[in-house]
Amino acid sequence: MTTTVPVRAASRAVLPLSVGAAVAIALGVYGRLHEPTGVAVNVAGFSSPQSVKAWLTTVAVVLAVVQLVSALALFGHLKGLAGRRWVGPVHRWSGRAAVLVTLPVVAHCLYALGFRYDEPRVLLHSLLGCFFFGAFAAKMLTLSRSDLPRWLLPAVGGAVFTGLVGLWLTSSLWFFTTFGIIR
Repeated sequence: MTTTVPVRAASRAVLPLSVGAAVAIALGVYGRLHEPTGVAVNVAGFSSPQSVKAWLTTVAVVLAVVQLVSALALFGHLKGLAGRRWVGPVHRWSGRAAVLVTLPVVAHCLYALGFRYDEPRVLLHSLLGCFFFGAFAAKMLTLSRSDLPRWLLPAVGGAVFTGLVGLWLTSSLWFFTTFGIIR
């Protein structure tokens, strides 16, 4: 009888993980079937839409590092920050801000460029973009549920972080090393 409780808890993880997988697949299918427009989002002060994407993704990664550190503090792994009242709000707001700055990037990528597979870096970037938003959807669905296994939230949070860092490596780092930081 003691083995059924963990099995039931683990089976509850199926819903958020399935929704995350569905989001990832839907984005990939949309990106692949949608005819790319080539119309890009540009922001005053940036030299190109690619520059906007590179810098917004860099801001998101910096905020994701704040997320990682604050999550470690919330889970008691950083003794100096554990129990501080401001850590929870910093964690929530840095996450919100990170997702907010990625929205123009994903809109540009999906709408203007679509899901591409013409070179390995671009294919990996397209796959990571779908993975990131699928993992994000799964994470959002795990936050309000107390009946899920304790390992699930850190696992999907780690997947979101890993996906975002992978996106940065395959886009922003590539852009900065190819074209320079100031363009």
